[in-house]
Amino acid sequence: MRNGAFGRVFVVDCEDMELSGCGTALVTPFLSNGDVDWHALQSLVRWQIESGIHFLVPTGSTGEACALLESEWLRLVSVVVEAAEGRVPIFVGCSHNTSQQAIARVKKLQAIPGVDGVLTANPYYTKPTQEGQYLHFRAIAENTHLQVLLYNIPSRTGINLLPETTARLAEIPNVVGIKESSGNLQQITEVVHAVPDHFKVFAGDDNLALPILSVGGTGVISVAANAIPAQMTRMVDAALNHDWDLARQLYRKYYPLIIGNFIEPNPQPVKCVLALMGRIQEEYRLPMMPVVPKTKAHLEKLVHELGLLEPVAAGKPPVTAVAAAASSNA
Repeated sequence: MRNGAFGRVFVVDCEDMELSGCGTALVTPFLSNGDVDWHALQSLVRWQIESGIHFLVPTGSTGEACALLESEWLRLVSVVVEAAEGRVPIFVGCSHNTSQQAIARVKKLQAIPGVDGVLTANPYYTKPTQEGQYLHFRAIAENTHLQVLLYNIPSRTGINLLPETTARLAEIPNVVGIKESSGNLQQITEVVHAVPDHFKVFAGDDNLALPILSVGGTGVISVAANAIPAQMTRMVDAALNHDWDLARQLYRKYYPLIIGNFIEPNPQPVKCVLALMGRIQEEYRLPMMPVVPKTKAHLEKLVHELGLLEPVAAGKPPVTAVAAAASSNA
């Protein structure tokens, strides 16, 4: 049993769930006044789970975590956990470029019932050596009972976690896997070969999901799944079940949208798509900003061609309308 963030009690068995498949790097919806859109967030989480997504990863780079106050970050995690009701594992983005601060943040997360693990990135800006990265991640893992997913994303942090360092970290019991966003298929293949079978290797780039799955990856932590959770889950499930014809068919169909999500800096395009679908308002916090008209027209064409501009639910207003009404009545 776990106590919900708002007093509710629900039964969970996430500890028994297999961490694999398609997880969503969840966006953070905002209102036009700059506040977090809590109603849209709850609805988004429920829709994701009802669409079959395997796990959720809030407050990562796609979730604009750097733009959140600490109080908002902790409340957001609680809201996600409450809306999920124990149906899928929740791995929370939690990174810092000093080990001391990273450990302090992880300890705050482990006090929230319903958090299963953390996704923590290379120490950005400080650019430590491989040994420095190893000691950083080890210190985090040794100071929490939560499961730890490493996050290798050189394009944002300025440093790369090499396969041999990942293999050393895989020996730590609660370091359970890695989100590999190096974009280097040779390196990611070497990671798959270097780590034990129980260690999870997730694609961190949607466009490389199928290639990484084909060499032994566990799944993908997806940006595109914000807008197409059922479709991305079906594609990953097909690959994991060795139905490569179906996996490739879905990959080809949704590839233009997958690439379209990175025409401009993430999460600008995917939040635009979600706004077009009526799931959220197209609001950001600086330095993120709305996409330019050319990008918006391209994305609108894509979602129309893919049939994604359907009503959110039969007989129900879109999330944006619900959130706006709730905000005006607050």
